[in-house]
Amino acid sequence: MIDIELNNLAALFESMPPVRAMALVPVAAGPRQLRLRAPLSANVNDKGCAFGGSLCSAMTLAAWGQVTLGLAREGLAAEVFVADSRVRYRAPLFADLECEGGLADGADWAVFIARLRESGQASVQAAARVLLPEGGEAAEMEARFVARLKPQDGMAGQVADDR
Repeated sequence: MIDIELNNLAALFESMPPVRAMALVPVAAGPRQLRLRAPLSANVNDKGCAFGGSLCSAMTLAAWGQVTLGLAREGLAAEVFVADSRVRYRAPLFADLECEGGLADGADWAVFIARLRESGQASVQAAARVLLPEGGEAAEMEARFVARLKPQDGMAGQVADDR
């Protein structure tokens, strides 16, 4: 099942031109965390280290991907959007990107799913980090993601601020 999930997520990444340019690949998925990898060569800045925008994008996609995979596991067809985030850059990264993301500590998946099923929209807190090869973190992110059930008739709706 995990291989199918990773392949489906990789196909989604490939369908997004900016993500394809980053060469970002899902490499492992678990019940609460997704791990992504990307080569430094596709994400390098003028200083020879990883571009901050790539770090932020990788963390956003790791958390988004984990929420998206979790909803698929629940059998829910929903759109997932990042509503807000806070990023901290801790150290330059002079190696390939290794990123992991998932639910934030204290986030309650069951409550999120119940609210989504009840109202058609819910939010959940997520967290992600880019790892340094020698240990520690190059960057970390806290974010809130909003999920909206897809309408049955295929009509798109507006994303509301779900606080």
